[in-house]
Amino acid sequence: MTDGHLLLHKLGELRSHLVRARRRRGDDFADFAADEDRRDALMLSVMIALQEAVDCAFHVAVDSDLGIPTSNSNAFTRLAGAGLISSELATTLGEGARLRNRIAHGYASVDLERFWLELPQGLDALDAFAAAMTRVVSIASEDAE
Repeated sequence: MTDGHLLLHKLGELRSHLVRARRRRGDDFADFAADEDRRDALMLSVMIALQEAVDCAFHVAVDSDLGIPTSNSNAFTRLAGAGLISSELATTLGEGARLRNRIAHGYASVDLERFWLELPQGLDALDAFAAAMTRVVSIASEDAE
């Protein structure tokens, strides 16, 4: 059984960091690129939002008997296979999980301009994921009654 309280807490954190990320991105790439503190703060918010999404995906996959995901990306793929999110959203979130790894572990440098340009679509994908997981919690709560 999916722990609705835990998921809702994680989704609240995810949404909080989405708001911060949108505010920190701003409208001008040159201003963003020139402000190291702003870049760091934005990347931290994106990394935390992505980690919260990954945590939720693992939690729902395991609790819904979809198997144990073999990677962060695979957690989203399993949710798509069960019809909880679209395949397109799973692909986008899988790419986001890889970005999270690059930010967190420094596996590869992050192309700042690409990050800045693609961020609005990525944040929209995280919003869509949060909405889908909120529906999962709602359905699980109804089934428990």
